[in-house]
Amino acid sequence: MDDDGYHDLIAEGLNAPFEGWDFGRWQGRLTDPEAALPWSYRRLVSERLPAVGSLLDLGTGGGEFLSTLTPLPARTAATEDYPPNVPVARRRLAPLGVRVVEPTADGRLPFPDGTFELVTSRHNAYHPDELRRVLTDDGVLVTQQVGGRDLEELNAALGAPAHGYRDLCLDSAVAELRAAGWRVSWQAEARVPERLPDIGALVLFLRITPWQVPDFTVERYTTALRRLHREMRAGRPLEVSCHRFALVARPGRSAGNAHPAIPEPLS
Repeated sequence: MDDDGYHDLIAEGLNAPFEGWDFGRWQGRLTDPEAALPWSYRRLVSERLPAVGSLLDLGTGGGEFLSTLTPLPARTAATEDYPPNVPVARRRLAPLGVRVVEPTADGRLPFPDGTFELVTSRHNAYHPDELRRVLTDDGVLVTQQVGGRDLEELNAALGAPAHGYRDLCLDSAVAELRAAGWRVSWQAEARVPERLPDIGALVLFLRITPWQVPDFTVERYTTALRRLHREMRAGRPLEVSCHRFALVARPGRSAGNAHPAIPEPLS
């Protein structure tokens, strides 16, 4: 019986080589919602670089984003806690003079106190007290995070439970920082539409983001996958929404509850 390409797409999603955080070969099938966001994380970071002499990039992946920000500050380091990404990041970033390290099991950053003027974190968890320790007194945190309602339509379409961080949002992140004594100078949040056009791209995505559907296997979700495959083949991609938020913060007193306008001016 002709499966209309189902098994080939499933096999591709499960077996296609994928390293770092490089979606190049999946262009048009898996996309990054950055361009649709009402702010530019790249601008938030890059416009600060000329004014600092030290930078720490948390969760650098394969170093794809950091490597595009040249020239980098003279003292630049990066962390990556997903073991397969570490050698990828080191190969890419070593020629730029960037040291790539793995955080310790308890989340402690292997750097002395007051090492960095700027810490960036794109879609990587952080500990406010540990960031405060490695930042200089006038240091800055720039972060963009994936919110807890990211791609919730995907979980619903599979009949999968919501993931464990569904309550993560801008308000919770700001509250955590302020409780730790940080001053949040700018913040923004958005949900932007996206689509998954074929079952191979969907399976690859779930393979590389195991936190989205922690119990995912093709066998466990085969009924839902086959149904989605038929709909996608009929020209009806899975419509989802990407949840992102971003903020800029400095150690210090709370800045109040106002939400400044987008874009945030460099101060």
